[in-house]
Amino acid sequence: MFISRQNHRVPLRIISAVVIALTYIFCTSAMAAKASDGETIPHIDQDGKDAFREFLAVGKHRAFVIAPGGAWAWKGDGVDVDSIVDSAIQECQQGTEQPCVPFAVDDQIVFDAKQWPTLWGPYASRAEAARAHTGKERGDRFFDLAIRNAAGKAMKLSDLRGKVTVLHFWGTWCPSCRLEMPELHRLYQELGAASGIQFVLLQVREDFATANQWVRQKNLSLPLYDSGVKKSGGENLQLSNGKAISDRRLAVAFPTTYVLDKHGVVVFAHVGTIEGWSQYLPFLRDVEARSGK
Repeated sequence: MFISRQNHRVPLRIISAVVIALTYIFCTSAMAAKASDGETIPHIDQDGKDAFREFLAVGKHRAFVIAPGGAWAWKGDGVDVDSIVDSAIQECQQGTEQPCVPFAVDDQIVFDAKQWPTLWGPYASRAEAARAHTGKERGDRFFDLAIRNAAGKAMKLSDLRGKVTVLHFWGTWCPSCRLEMPELHRLYQELGAASGIQFVLLQVREDFATANQWVRQKNLSLPLYDSGVKKSGGENLQLSNGKAISDRRLAVAFPTTYVLDKHGVVVFAHVGTIEGWSQYLPFLRDVEARSGK
């Protein structure tokens, strides 16, 4: 059993009909698999790439599956193709809320690059979003935080509904956060300020002035918002209803990123640095085009 799990708690959500449908979608066009294909697998880390080489060396039947955000799993020596694909998908789903889909089955690459960026969907309708639970899991409507923009104007996170929101919790005291910022900056520049995708970077455990000064010193152009934290080590943020919420309820570690659709519903969540932010551009374009109905 081989599996890579994202470092946050997620429930097991497997619906047989969806699994079967996705399996057939991703098996419509195949090409011979080779070891170098591991370098082309989207979102996965080096451990996943190394595991793909191991996967190719085991007996049939075998399946290597992946999910947006970097989760992966593989199983081999199966009795038949259908059961080994289903087994690998179930293992992968234990570590992510995102749908797991086959990348390779036996000696064939079955990955469909055109379908891949659509996997954050299907997106909630307005009525479904209104009924959604408030929280941070996929399908939840994210907590309505009370924040301020860079000019100091008070606002609510819900004021940004109507646009896709990339919500990023970070701090200058966090080495991983600092390491990630240049690539996040490049993605923001590539999207452009006129797009329907809004970046909201909120500092944690330090004041806004500290975060803003660091970004300026690094010549980064990113939309910083004030989380309301006033002192070093402060752990509470404010909700729009006046109540406080601990930053650990929002993120078990930093940096943490959420993507919210146009109704404020979580479609993607990731704890830790994201490798290859540019790979998420097609996903952001998809949620921009298809959510908010």
